[in-house]
Amino acid sequence: MSEEDADSADHGSSGQCGNRADDGDEPDNREPDHDLERVVAEIRAQVTPADDERARLRAVADRLMDRAEAAATDLCADADVLQVGSTARNTWTSGDRDIDIFVRFPSQLDRETLEEYGLDVGHATLPEGHEEYAEHPYVKGTVEGFDIDVVPCFRLESATEIRSAVDRTPFHTRYLQRRLDDDLAAAVRVTKQFLKGIGVYGSDLRTRGFSGYLTELLVCEYGGFRPLLEAAADWQPPVELDPEEHGRARETAASSREESVGDTGLPFDDPLVVIDPTDPERNVAAVCSAENVARFQHYAREFLASPRIDHFEPDDPRPLSESELREHLERRVTTPVAVRFDAPDLVEDQLYPQLRKSLAGITTGLDDRGFDVFRAMTIADESAVVFAELAVDERPAVERHEGPPVHVRDHATGFYESYADDSDAYGPFIEGDRYVTERERAFTTARAFLESDRLFDVGLGAHVETTLEDEYDVLVGSEITALLAEFGTELRTYFEPRP
Repeated sequence: MSEEDADSADHGSSGQCGNRADDGDEPDNREPDHDLERVVAEIRAQVTPADDERARLRAVADRLMDRAEAAATDLCADADVLQVGSTARNTWTSGDRDIDIFVRFPSQLDRETLEEYGLDVGHATLPEGHEEYAEHPYVKGTVEGFDIDVVPCFRLESATEIRSAVDRTPFHTRYLQRRLDDDLAAAVRVTKQFLKGIGVYGSDLRTRGFSGYLTELLVCEYGGFRPLLEAAADWQPPVELDPEEHGRARETAASSREESVGDTGLPFDDPLVVIDPTDPERNVAAVCSAENVARFQHYAREFLASPRIDHFEPDDPRPLSESELREHLERRVTTPVAVRFDAPDLVEDQLYPQLRKSLAGITTGLDDRGFDVFRAMTIADESAVVFAELAVDERPAVERHEGPPVHVRDHATGFYESYADDSDAYGPFIEGDRYVTERERAFTTARAFLESDRLFDVGLGAHVETTLEDEYDVLVGSEITALLAEFGTELRTYFEPRP
């Protein structure tokens, strides 16, 4: 159960937020406007759940809520149950099957008892369910085709008192229920589909995109789908949005600190900052990568200039064929290398940070040894791969090593004496005012480095390092065709990139 799952929707309400600008208010006197309204209307119709779909979901949710409440109050008289997430806030799109049920226990309960009670309620609600783990365990299952999460949390007075991330979710639901009306909820659904279509929807650490809650706040802030795109097209990161003006308090605090610390800058170092209305210490957009913010800007401009249905349709490229891959390699005249290993048995939100850390370490190790990484990526399924494309694959047998200036007597003397009796080194000799030696290079090929124990010195994710210690393969050049069976789609995306 991720916060993305719980916070990706809104409950219909008569409240409004932002400056209202309905998507259909612009006149039809320009062709792009007419096309935009037509496309948005078509997408809105596609993503709006039909009455019978709503009724089926409501019937399942109500039955499970009653079951969860009975089990919870048997264990703790002060417990209560509420539905959260997109299906609770009326921003779920047609075909979504998630129902998130939160069981709230009094804050006086200790964490261990909360987890025990939470699992008991989860299993009573979903007898065929299974346990999963986020910050604490919860029960997940399927009922009549709907994916159900039963999640325990503490009932708190303020989101600033949370003990785990899930404790925020009821506050998010309550906040948006007061602000989203039917028109804004419809705009949220259209915006979600747009974000899915361009590949930036989801706050999981694999995607690092826009969460449902963030999407709702952005639509609220700007008053609709179109005004959000118009604003995003002109964003100049870092962009800071503060729906409840929490920043005024921060500015006051910063001013009082100015003389002592000299720092009155933003408290968040992210390209997009949306201060959580329920928790001023949290940036809702913190997980959004700079790349995905930029991608959203690109497609906002493209859609406004030329509205098309395919902006809302996720790209599903066919796998790259071996002949196509070889054509790319012949055309680029670079050297691809790959470190392939069994993917560690971790959930994606744990796996991908470790893969990215390993990617950074390995590419830095290659760069430091003169192999000049051109571009790189990391991918995972049953296997995991750190993939890099090199501008240089083979280096000379010797490398230049500069010492200190001769006039820096102690350091210069130490350098000279270190190499003076080294029969394998050229020099030391003097160039300009420095000692220089040309010594044997440790690795003349990228393969030699990647297959050596020095790979473990570069800074790898902990579980990745353990897996590599057991076994891994190094693929160089055309050997990467061995990746096509598992990663043909990802390799097409790499070799045929788009914004």
